[in-house]
Amino acid sequence: MNNNDIFKKLRVALQLRDDQIIEVLNLVNFRVSKGELANVFRSEDHPNFMECGDQLLRNFLNGLVIYLRGTKEDPKQPMDVLNSIKAAKVPLKEVYKDESAPKKTYAKEGDKKPFKPKATAAKKPFGKGKPADKKAKPENPVERFKFNTGKGKK
Repeated sequence: MNNNDIFKKLRVALQLRDDQIIEVLNLVNFRVSKGELANVFRSEDHPNFMECGDQLLRNFLNGLVIYLRGTKEDPKQPMDVLNSIKAAKVPLKEVYKDESAPKKTYAKEGDKKPFKPKATAAKKPFGKGKPADKKAKPENPVERFKFNTGKGKK
């Protein structure tokens, strides 16, 4: 197991987004961009894959301690921090259930257009259809087309 695997597993276990990881790294004055962070989380066979060095993982772990426990001057309870993160997340059911979206309202029932299916004629089969007897070969549709070769007619 390498540093990339450890970093990925911590990210999943703590349910951290990229901007939260950058915030954790900023607590220990370690600057990293979102692009560099995304390269660390890529698969090993990707061309932009970047190996997570010891310094990045060490600074992330030190920042994580400060993020969850706080400093000596301002201590925090880790479970309170994790619970506040969970409380801030909105379940997917709530995101898609959005009832605040305006719905179309019609003044009268007659304003609403009734549904009418499109009237289409029965579809004709391509070519001449099925052969009458089984021994006859079906027509090849390509043979009906005339190809213009670009040569002038004489």
